[in-house]
Amino acid sequence: MTDITEQATAAASGAAATEKFRAKQRAEATDVDTKRVDTLVTELLTAAHDIIRRHKVTYAEYDALKSWLMQVGEDGEWPLFLDVWLEHVVEEVANENREGSKGTIEGPYYVPDSPRLPAEATLPMRDNEAGTPLLFQGQARSVDGTPLAGATVEMWHADDDGFYSQFAPNLPTWNLRGTVVADDKGNFKIHTVQPAPYQIPTDGSCGKLIAAAGWHAWRPAHLHLKVSAPGHQLITTQLYFQGGAHVADDIASAVKPELILDPVPVTDGAGREVTYDFVLDKA
Repeated sequence: MTDITEQATAAASGAAATEKFRAKQRAEATDVDTKRVDTLVTELLTAAHDIIRRHKVTYAEYDALKSWLMQVGEDGEWPLFLDVWLEHVVEEVANENREGSKGTIEGPYYVPDSPRLPAEATLPMRDNEAGTPLLFQGQARSVDGTPLAGATVEMWHADDDGFYSQFAPNLPTWNLRGTVVADDKGNFKIHTVQPAPYQIPTDGSCGKLIAAAGWHAWRPAHLHLKVSAPGHQLITTQLYFQGGAHVADDIASAVKPELILDPVPVTDGAGREVTYDFVLDKA
Protein backbone atom coordinates (compact mmCIF):
# COMPACT_ATOMS: atom_id res chain seq x y z
CA MET A 1 0.00 0.00 0.00
CA THR A 2 1.03 3.62 -0.47
CA ASP A 3 1.57 6.36 2.09
CA ILE A 4 -2.09 7.24 1.54
CA THR A 5 -3.05 3.96 3.20
CA GLU A 6 -1.05 4.87 6.28
CA GLN A 7 -2.39 8.42 6.54
CA ALA A 8 -6.06 8.13 5.57
CA THR A 9 -8.27 8.18 8.67
CA ALA A 10 -11.96 7.96 9.44
CA ALA A 11 -11.80 11.36 11.15
CA ALA A 12 -10.31 13.11 8.11
CA SER A 13 -12.67 11.40 5.69
CA GLY A 14 -15.63 12.09 7.96
CA ALA A 15 -14.74 15.76 8.34
CA ALA A 16 -14.52 16.16 4.55
CA ALA A 17 -17.84 14.37 3.99
CA THR A 18 -19.55 16.45 6.68
CA GLU A 19 -18.33 19.76 5.28
CA LYS A 20 -19.34 18.89 1.71
CA PHE A 21 -22.78 17.78 2.86
CA ARG A 22 -23.29 20.99 4.84
CA ALA A 23 -22.33 23.03 1.78
CA LYS A 24 -24.87 21.06 -0.27
CA GLN A 25 -27.58 21.68 2.33
CA ARG A 26 -26.88 25.42 2.38
CA ALA A 27 -27.30 25.47 -1.39
CA GLU A 28 -30.49 23.37 -1.36
CA ALA A 29 -32.24 24.68 1.77
CA THR A 30 -36.00 24.07 1.65
CA ASP A 31 -38.99 24.83 3.86
CA VAL A 32 -39.87 22.19 6.45
CA ASP A 33 -43.38 20.74 6.70
CA THR A 34 -43.94 20.57 10.47
CA LYS A 35 -46.68 17.93 10.17
CA ARG A 36 -44.35 15.72 8.13
CA VAL A 37 -41.57 16.14 10.69
CA ASP A 38 -44.01 15.34 13.51
CA THR A 39 -45.13 12.14 11.78
CA LEU A 40 -41.67 10.86 10.90
CA VAL A 41 -39.97 11.68 14.19
CA THR A 42 -42.85 10.34 16.27
CA GLU A 43 -42.83 7.04 14.39
CA LEU A 44 -39.03 6.80 14.64
CA LEU A 45 -39.12 7.33 18.40
CA THR A 46 -42.02 4.90 18.78
CA ALA A 47 -40.01 2.23 16.94
CA ALA A 48 -37.03 2.89 19.22
CA HIS A 49 -39.24 2.63 22.31
CA ASP A 50 -40.56 -0.70 21.04
CA ILE A 51 -37.03 -2.05 20.57
CA ILE A 52 -36.10 -1.03 24.11
CA ARG A 53 -39.16 -2.75 25.58
CA ARG A 54 -38.94 -5.94 23.47
CA HIS A 55 -35.25 -6.47 24.16
CA LYS A 56 -35.27 -5.11 27.74
CA VAL A 57 -32.36 -2.76 27.06
CA THR A 58 -30.24 -2.19 30.17
CA TYR A 59 -28.80 1.10 31.39
CA ALA A 60 -25.32 -0.18 30.53
CA GLU A 61 -26.43 -0.77 26.93
CA TYR A 62 -28.23 2.59 26.83
CA ASP A 63 -25.14 4.41 28.09
CA ALA A 64 -22.98 2.59 25.52
CA LEU A 65 -25.38 3.73 22.79
CA LYS A 66 -25.37 7.31 24.07
CA SER A 67 -21.57 7.35 24.16
CA TRP A 68 -21.37 5.89 20.67
CA LEU A 69 -23.84 8.41 19.21
CA MET A 70 -21.83 11.26 20.71
CA GLN A 71 -18.67 9.81 19.20
CA VAL A 72 -20.26 9.53 15.74
CA GLY A 73 -20.76 13.30 15.80
CA GLU A 74 -17.27 14.01 17.13
CA ASP A 75 -15.78 11.81 14.40
CA GLY A 76 -17.86 13.53 11.71
CA GLU A 77 -19.20 10.12 10.64
CA TRP A 78 -22.92 10.83 10.40
CA PRO A 79 -22.74 11.10 6.57
CA LEU A 80 -20.95 7.74 6.45
CA PHE A 81 -23.34 6.03 8.87
CA LEU A 82 -26.49 7.30 7.17
CA ASP A 83 -25.25 6.69 3.62
CA VAL A 84 -24.08 3.15 4.37
CA TRP A 85 -27.05 1.88 6.38
CA LEU A 86 -30.09 4.00 5.48
CA GLU A 87 -29.68 5.68 2.10
CA HIS A 88 -30.42 2.56 0.02
CA VAL A 89 -33.98 2.45 1.38
CA VAL A 90 -34.54 6.19 0.81
CA GLU A 91 -33.32 5.74 -2.78
CA GLU A 92 -35.61 2.75 -3.28
CA VAL A 93 -38.68 4.74 -2.17
CA ALA A 94 -37.71 7.94 -4.02
CA ASN A 95 -37.28 6.15 -7.37
CA GLU A 96 -39.92 3.42 -7.18
CA ASN A 97 -41.88 4.86 -10.12
CA ARG A 98 -39.01 5.32 -12.58
CA GLU A 99 -39.35 3.62 -15.95
CA GLY A 100 -35.75 4.12 -17.08
CA SER A 101 -32.41 2.98 -15.72
CA LYS A 102 -32.05 1.81 -12.15
CA GLY A 103 -30.38 4.06 -9.62
CA THR A 104 -28.78 3.46 -6.27
CA ILE A 105 -27.13 5.44 -3.49
CA GLU A 106 -24.92 8.47 -4.01
CA GLY A 107 -22.72 7.74 -0.98
CA PRO A 108 -20.67 10.27 0.99
CA TYR A 109 -17.87 10.90 -1.53
CA TYR A 110 -19.54 12.90 -4.29
CA VAL A 111 -18.04 16.29 -5.17
CA PRO A 112 -19.88 18.57 -7.65
CA ASP A 113 -18.31 20.60 -10.45
CA SER A 114 -15.73 18.07 -11.61
CA PRO A 115 -13.80 19.01 -14.79
CA ARG A 116 -15.95 19.02 -17.95
CA LEU A 117 -14.64 16.71 -20.65
CA PRO A 118 -15.57 15.91 -24.28
CA ALA A 119 -17.66 12.91 -25.37
CA GLU A 120 -14.56 10.70 -25.54
CA ALA A 121 -12.22 11.47 -22.67
CA THR A 122 -9.87 10.10 -20.05
CA LEU A 123 -10.65 10.88 -16.44
CA PRO A 124 -7.97 12.97 -14.72
CA MET A 125 -5.45 10.62 -13.16
CA ARG A 126 -1.84 10.38 -12.08
CA ASP A 127 0.94 9.26 -14.37
CA ASN A 128 1.02 5.45 -14.28
CA GLU A 129 -2.22 5.29 -12.30
CA ALA A 130 -2.46 1.77 -10.86
CA GLY A 131 -5.29 -0.51 -11.97
CA THR A 132 -6.58 -2.30 -15.04
CA PRO A 133 -7.43 0.17 -17.85
CA LEU A 134 -11.18 0.34 -18.40
CA LEU A 135 -13.18 1.79 -21.29
CA PHE A 136 -16.72 2.60 -20.17
CA GLN A 137 -18.96 3.55 -23.07
CA GLY A 138 -22.62 3.86 -23.93
CA GLN A 139 -25.49 6.12 -24.88
CA ALA A 140 -27.84 8.37 -22.94
CA ARG A 141 -31.41 8.36 -24.25
CA SER A 142 -34.94 9.12 -23.14
CA VAL A 143 -37.50 6.45 -22.23
CA ASP A 144 -39.04 6.92 -25.69
CA GLY A 145 -35.69 6.05 -27.32
CA THR A 146 -34.68 9.60 -28.28
CA PRO A 147 -30.89 10.10 -28.00
CA LEU A 148 -30.06 12.80 -25.47
CA ALA A 149 -27.56 15.08 -27.20
CA GLY A 150 -25.22 16.81 -24.78
CA ALA A 151 -26.25 14.72 -21.77
CA THR A 152 -23.75 14.97 -18.93
CA VAL A 153 -22.23 11.84 -17.45
CA GLU A 154 -20.48 12.54 -14.14
CA MET A 155 -18.18 9.75 -13.01
CA TRP A 156 -16.12 9.35 -9.87
CA HIS A 157 -14.63 6.30 -8.19
CA ALA A 158 -11.96 5.00 -5.85
CA ASP A 159 -8.44 4.26 -7.00
CA ASP A 160 -6.67 0.90 -6.96
CA ASP A 161 -6.01 1.31 -3.21
CA GLY A 162 -9.68 2.04 -2.50
CA PHE A 163 -9.30 5.79 -1.86
CA TYR A 164 -11.23 8.77 -3.21
CA SER A 165 -9.67 12.08 -4.13
CA GLN A 166 -10.57 14.91 -1.72
CA PHE A 167 -11.23 12.33 1.00
CA ALA A 168 -7.72 10.93 1.40
CA PRO A 169 -4.37 12.75 1.53
CA ASN A 170 -1.81 13.08 -1.27
CA LEU A 171 -4.26 12.55 -4.13
CA PRO A 172 -4.71 15.18 -6.87
CA THR A 173 -7.91 17.16 -6.31
CA TRP A 174 -9.84 15.73 -9.25
CA ASN A 175 -8.18 12.34 -9.48
CA LEU A 176 -10.60 9.88 -11.17
CA ARG A 177 -13.42 12.45 -11.29
CA GLY A 178 -14.91 14.08 -14.38
CA THR A 179 -18.06 15.25 -16.15
CA VAL A 180 -18.25 13.93 -19.72
CA VAL A 181 -20.55 15.71 -22.19
CA ALA A 182 -22.14 13.24 -24.62
CA ASP A 183 -22.10 13.90 -28.37
CA ASP A 184 -25.09 14.86 -30.54
CA LYS A 185 -26.29 11.24 -30.48
CA GLY A 186 -25.95 10.87 -26.72
CA ASN A 187 -22.86 8.69 -27.02
CA PHE A 188 -19.89 8.81 -24.64
CA LYS A 189 -16.59 6.97 -24.08
CA ILE A 190 -14.79 7.26 -20.77
CA HIS A 191 -11.26 5.92 -20.30
CA THR A 192 -10.36 5.21 -16.69
CA VAL A 193 -9.06 2.35 -14.52
CA GLN A 194 -11.11 -0.31 -12.80
CA PRO A 195 -11.48 0.54 -9.09
CA ALA A 196 -10.82 -1.84 -6.23
CA PRO A 197 -13.13 -3.05 -3.46
CA TYR A 198 -12.54 -1.14 -0.25
CA GLN A 199 -13.42 -1.07 3.41
CA ILE A 200 -15.33 1.89 4.76
CA PRO A 201 -13.19 3.62 7.43
CA THR A 202 -12.94 1.36 10.48
CA ASP A 203 -10.83 3.44 12.89
CA GLY A 204 -13.80 5.62 13.90
CA SER A 205 -17.20 5.09 15.48
CA CYS A 206 -18.69 3.26 12.47
CA GLY A 207 -15.79 0.85 12.70
CA LYS A 208 -16.58 0.28 16.38
CA LEU A 209 -20.17 -0.59 15.48
CA ILE A 210 -19.02 -3.00 12.77
CA ALA A 211 -16.63 -4.75 15.17
CA ALA A 212 -19.18 -4.93 17.97
CA ALA A 213 -21.80 -6.45 15.65
CA GLY A 214 -19.37 -8.86 13.98
CA TRP A 215 -20.02 -7.43 10.52
CA HIS A 216 -17.57 -6.90 7.67
CA ALA A 217 -16.78 -3.38 6.40
CA TRP A 218 -16.38 -4.03 2.67
CA ARG A 219 -17.94 -2.42 -0.37
CA PRO A 220 -17.54 -4.08 -3.78
CA ALA A 221 -15.60 -2.26 -6.49
CA HIS A 222 -17.87 0.23 -8.21
CA LEU A 223 -18.17 3.23 -10.50
CA HIS A 224 -20.29 6.17 -9.34
CA LEU A 225 -22.32 8.05 -11.95
CA LYS A 226 -24.80 10.89 -12.24
CA VAL A 227 -26.43 11.24 -15.66
CA SER A 228 -28.57 14.24 -16.56
CA ALA A 229 -30.14 16.01 -19.55
CA PRO A 230 -32.52 18.96 -19.86
CA GLY A 231 -36.16 17.98 -19.39
CA HIS A 232 -35.24 14.67 -17.76
CA GLN A 233 -34.79 13.32 -14.27
CA LEU A 234 -31.25 13.01 -12.97
CA ILE A 235 -30.18 9.41 -12.39
CA THR A 236 -27.66 8.67 -9.63
CA THR A 237 -26.23 5.17 -9.65
CA GLN A 238 -23.31 2.86 -8.99
CA LEU A 239 -22.15 0.08 -11.29
CA TYR A 240 -20.45 -3.07 -10.02
CA PHE A 241 -18.42 -5.88 -11.60
CA GLN A 242 -19.55 -9.43 -12.25
CA GLY A 243 -17.81 -11.87 -9.94
CA GLY A 244 -16.27 -9.12 -7.83
CA ALA A 245 -15.66 -9.52 -4.12
CA HIS A 246 -18.60 -8.48 -1.92
CA VAL A 247 -21.05 -7.95 -4.79
CA ALA A 248 -23.30 -10.42 -2.94
CA ASP A 249 -22.81 -8.93 0.54
CA ASP A 250 -22.21 -5.20 0.12
CA ILE A 251 -22.22 -3.53 3.54
CA ALA A 252 -24.26 -0.66 2.06
CA SER A 253 -26.88 -3.00 0.50
CA ALA A 254 -26.72 -0.91 -2.70
CA VAL A 255 -26.16 -3.62 -5.35
CA LYS A 256 -28.99 -4.44 -7.76
CA PRO A 257 -28.85 -7.07 -10.54
CA GLU A 258 -29.35 -4.39 -13.21
CA LEU A 259 -26.23 -2.56 -12.03
CA ILE A 260 -23.69 -5.36 -12.54
CA LEU A 261 -21.23 -4.96 -15.42
CA ASP A 262 -19.41 -7.75 -17.24
CA PRO A 263 -16.43 -6.13 -19.03
CA VAL A 264 -14.55 -7.99 -21.76
CA PRO A 265 -10.95 -7.66 -22.95
CA VAL A 266 -10.48 -4.79 -25.38
CA THR A 267 -10.07 -5.85 -29.00
CA ASP A 268 -6.88 -3.85 -29.53
CA GLY A 269 -4.67 -3.03 -26.60
CA ALA A 270 -4.60 -3.65 -22.86
CA GLY A 271 -7.43 -3.54 -20.40
CA ARG A 272 -11.17 -4.18 -20.47
CA GLU A 273 -14.22 -2.50 -21.94
CA VAL A 274 -17.94 -2.47 -21.30
CA THR A 275 -21.00 -0.83 -22.84
CA TYR A 276 -23.80 0.42 -20.60
CA ASP A 277 -26.63 2.72 -21.71
CA PHE A 278 -28.60 5.12 -19.54
CA VAL A 279 -32.34 5.61 -20.06
CA LEU A 280 -33.68 8.74 -18.41
CA ASP A 281 -37.27 9.43 -17.38
CA LYS A 282 -38.94 12.67 -18.44
CA ALA A 283 -39.01 15.34 -15.74
